[in-house]
Amino acid sequence: MRCFEVEVESKVAQVRMCRPDELNSMVPEFWTELPALIGRLSDNGGVRAVVLSSTGKHFSAGMDLAVFSASGAGGSSGEGGPADRGRVNANRQLMVLRLQESFTALERARMPILAAIQGGCVGGAVDLVTACDMRYAAADAFFVVQETNIGMTADVGTLQRLPKIIPDGVARELVYTGRRMPADRALRVGLVNEVFPDHEALVAGVTAIATEIAAQSPLAIWGCKQMLVYTRDHSVSDGLAHIAAWQTGAFDSTDMAEAFTAKAERRAPVYTDLPPAPGQLA
Repeated sequence: MRCFEVEVESKVAQVRMCRPDELNSMVPEFWTELPALIGRLSDNGGVRAVVLSSTGKHFSAGMDLAVFSASGAGGSSGEGGPADRGRVNANRQLMVLRLQESFTALERARMPILAAIQGGCVGGAVDLVTACDMRYAAADAFFVVQETNIGMTADVGTLQRLPKIIPDGVARELVYTGRRMPADRALRVGLVNEVFPDHEALVAGVTAIATEIAAQSPLAIWGCKQMLVYTRDHSVSDGLAHIAAWQTGAFDSTDMAEAFTAKAERRAPVYTDLPPAPGQLA
């Protein structure tokens, strides 16, 4: 992979963006590597939490302009002839939907994904982290909806997810002004869960939280994630019906018995991994 490096230890996957000299900008390969990587980790069943971090001074400078030329959304008819506006415009819609899917894959994953953010989290990087389950920051982190500053409307998830995370008026201010939001304010408004003094402490702290999550029943955590994402986008009554349907199957798990037995025996519970997703080999 060009954009990521991965390590798995104690059922926690460390997924790191690894192009610090290019500010971890989101080149064309990024948009295919990320969903494929997250999909593999989710399908495997043995990974119970993911720490998504970065390298270098900044988390990510956002989308690389090469994405637009690579997509073919701005150019020819595909046969070397002049561009037909209708075909180009329809293809542009397809491009945006595919970019969106790269981040929606994080919400679909069976395990939580925790973002560890240092330095600049700019443009598409805000789209990325708002699709994660939780966000944590180093003291030097800042967030910018950069699309506004270059004369476009953010289109890969920020405008849909950010107002569900922080107060609507704060989200609008961040989007409309294109200002930087520093880590301390991001903590106050709820965009991040915690601020750590530096990058090293950030990754260590977020890994400790991920390890705590990984000790829980992976089936219960999968259910919790599914319900939280579903309920965010539906009514309370719809969410209640959805969890009732989930429990008709998941409540038959042996994990509750293991939890009670472990408590009686004064030991940590030992839960079975999720099975590989259908269609996957062990």
